[in-house]
Amino acid sequence: MKTCIMTDSNSGITQDEGKKLGIPVVPMPFTINGKDYLEDINLGQEEFYNLLDEKAVVLTSQPSAGALMDLWKATLKEYDEIVYIPMSSGLSKSCETATFLSNEKEFKDKVFVVNNQRISVTQKQSVLDAMELAKAGKTAKEIKEILEATKLDSSIYITVDSIDYLRRGGRITAAAATFAKLLKIKPVLQIQGEKLDAFDKVRGMKGAKRSMLDQMKKDVNERFGGIDNVRIFVAYTADRQTALDFIEMVKEEIGEVVYCDPLSLSVSCHIGPGALAIACVKKLNY
Repeated sequence: MKTCIMTDSNSGITQDEGKKLGIPVVPMPFTINGKDYLEDINLGQEEFYNLLDEKAVVLTSQPSAGALMDLWKATLKEYDEIVYIPMSSGLSKSCETATFLSNEKEFKDKVFVVNNQRISVTQKQSVLDAMELAKAGKTAKEIKEILEATKLDSSIYITVDSIDYLRRGGRITAAAATFAKLLKIKPVLQIQGEKLDAFDKVRGMKGAKRSMLDQMKKDVNERFGGIDNVRIFVAYTADRQTALDFIEMVKEEIGEVVYCDPLSLSVSCHIGPGALAIACVKKLNY
């Protein structure tokens, strides 16, 4: 069977990277100040953050059913089956929609939608794992089963530079945001499984980095059995130099970082520029 691995732009895989890897990347749609955009098609990282700085009204959405089905139809002319890995169902309805569409007669047993609760760098690693599984001779159905069986084998911790974006998104109240600003409190957020949850509240970015490092070390050693069993990643919004500096801390205290990517725009619009994340994924045996 000839299997196509497909994902969306929440994975952080750009259109150019997708072409090099042979992976179709579905761009996530946005409406900003009433104008429609597609991530990495007519909306890049720099323009997006410029619009955020201008206090633009940003609305996120999911790929249209028609566009997604058209892409599947075109892909199935070249491939026998598709493994589609969208962002976590706990963060968007796009996975649910894709799963529903995959049950249509023309896609049944040909398109397999993976719901393994991943986003950003962990989602990207799922895509790379899926490619290796396909090379090893696994069918699309088997790849879906393997990725979903290991969906909890990852951790992400995120801190933000400005709490205003969490306030705008309704994740914290205006009063809590004002209080946090006065005390220079940085929230540390966690993704383990479906949703983005509060994990810790600390003073300053230095304290937030310390909190993320300490918890990631604990996860690596206690949940995953040590550094040899995991891959470590760093992600960021807008400020790459801060991320590169953080990588040096990660190397010293935990281990090598596999790659460092910008967070997807769908995540970035809710946490703003200057955010920093560390993630790990347990290695699969191909």
